[in-house]
Amino acid sequence: MGGGLKVAVQLWVRRGAAALVFVTAAGPGLSHGADIDVGRQEYEVNCIACHGEDGKGGTYAAMLTVPVPDLTTLSRRNGGVFPYHRVHRSIDGREVLRGHGPRDMPIWGRDYLAKAEEAFFGYSLSAEGFVRSRILALVDYVHRLQRD
Repeated sequence: MGGGLKVAVQLWVRRGAAALVFVTAAGPGLSHGADIDVGRQEYEVNCIACHGEDGKGGTYAAMLTVPVPDLTTLSRRNGGVFPYHRVHRSIDGREVLRGHGPRDMPIWGRDYLAKAEEAFFGYSLSAEGFVRSRILALVDYVHRLQRD
């Protein structure tokens, strides 16, 4: 097998295995046509303790030294426009934001990447796509929490 073809086959196998891992991990819900709200699941697993079920503050909020923002008013506080890019960067956390001081919230991008690299056998392109999709789903869910 030629070098280029061999690499292509290896990539295809890795992607297939990663997809199989994802489908297997997703469970039987996919086969029954159930709607899976990935953003809500991410929020419930990673955010609810500090931000609360309704986005206004959770159980751990009182224990934090920095006040937890009301996630339902992000658009209102930004002139009626959801601050997509700011929310995305805040959740991802891998980018250092100059002038913002120390980072108080967990760096979910780094956490997601570590989990993805395990699932995708170190294939970084698929791992980064996995990270982006989880963060985008979470940003979408926070957007759906907005109240006028």
